[in-house]
Amino acid sequence: MNFWRSLVGKLWVTIICLVAVVLITLGLFLLPYIDSNFANSGDIKRLFMYTCMIGFSLTTFFALFLFTKITQPMQRVIEAANNIRRGEYGTRLTLVTSDEIGQLATSFNHMAEELEENIRSLHHEKGHLSSVLRSMSDAVITFDIEGQIILTNPHGQSLLESWSDLEWEQESDIEPHSETAESNVPPPLRPLFLSTLKQGGDERSNVHVRQGVWSVHMAPLYSEGSIRGVVAVLRDVTEEVRLEKMRRDFVANVSHEIRTPLSMMQGYSEALLDGMASSPEESSELIQVIHDESLRMGRLVKDLLDLARMEAGHTDMLKAEVGVNELLERVYRKFSVRAKERDIHLQLNKESDVLVLKAADEDKLEQVLTNLLDNAFRHTQDGKKITVYTGTCVLEGRRYLEIKIQDEGVGIPQEDLPYIFDRFYKADKARVRGESGGTGLGLAIVKNIVESHHGTISASSKLGESTTFTLRLPVEKQ
Repeated sequence: MNFWRSLVGKLWVTIICLVAVVLITLGLFLLPYIDSNFANSGDIKRLFMYTCMIGFSLTTFFALFLFTKITQPMQRVIEAANNIRRGEYGTRLTLVTSDEIGQLATSFNHMAEELEENIRSLHHEKGHLSSVLRSMSDAVITFDIEGQIILTNPHGQSLLESWSDLEWEQESDIEPHSETAESNVPPPLRPLFLSTLKQGGDERSNVHVRQGVWSVHMAPLYSEGSIRGVVAVLRDVTEEVRLEKMRRDFVANVSHEIRTPLSMMQGYSEALLDGMASSPEESSELIQVIHDESLRMGRLVKDLLDLARMEAGHTDMLKAEVGVNELLERVYRKFSVRAKERDIHLQLNKESDVLVLKAADEDKLEQVLTNLLDNAFRHTQDGKKITVYTGTCVLEGRRYLEIKIQDEGVGIPQEDLPYIFDRFYKADKARVRGESGGTGLGLAIVKNIVESHHGTISASSKLGESTTFTLRLPVEKQ
């Protein structure tokens, strides 16, 4: 610091000027008096000059003393304050004096300690908040009042990036030149954003974006009694909505499937009670219908229980080494009679005579093959062909048994293929029913059995020509 601009420098200059003015004033009045009244005026003048020099020297010494005791400590205080301003919160003063400057240094050190502690606490709170936001599975996005993004967590950032690639339709309720329309709030969230700013309270809604459903909770951020922004928490509830829809569809489908046999049983039993059967043959026919419908309902209940147990993971699998050739021959013989009755050519093509699964449940696999072949027969017209291909393949370094069941039936529309393994698929699909109706749960049970063997099943079809189910099971024990 420049000495002449410091407080001590200004004080020293002021004192020198005052002393000079006093001495000059005294000199102007005293020198004529000394010349006229004293014989040795020269000695007195020299004494006066020495006194002036000593006075100026004393003021200079006093200025240097003040500079050492005041200016230098103050410079250290200023330097320490600048260090604090630059973020060096560990800066401390080592001034050991009992005057006001010492008290100032002590207060400064206490202030620096409190400030450092507060800054450390703020950093800890910021770190905790950042960790909480990073660990949240929900997307968190904070907007200011103009719709600009000021804070996101990783899930929120990835969501915004994925949404930025989508093309949005122009919102009819947002003016194209308004500030909100030009903001960074994604279009699906803008109505909820505007409602939160307008109402000043929490808002909740489900937002549909393409094939996904998001549950959005928006809350206003207040500062000094006014809204300064909005925080939005978004959760992907697509799977929950899908499961809820499945549950509703399941209840509706079960009700639909059970209602038909119940209605028939009730109607025919009432006919028997009312004596509408005029002969034993008619009575026998009505009783047979009641019996068939009761068996159908029993199969439905059994399939529902089996499927529920499989999906709950309570399936009893008795896995052992299974000879696939023997299993295929047994299933082939089971359907040979049915093929002759329907004039359907059933063919079994085996790649090798030695096909063995190291760990599989033979009864469950027979149920799978029986169900697939039964579907093929029910949807294949008389005089057509059904072929069973068997062989092996290697996928991702593992050897799999591959079984293909191909029919020449009515086929399945391409848009329906992803859903054929859902429960009650046949309830609202257009595949032609054969001579007997199924429960609509067979393919769902097949898929669960195959997956419990760590295998896969898929389907391909050409509408009106053929359908092929491909079953792959790991040969080695998993």
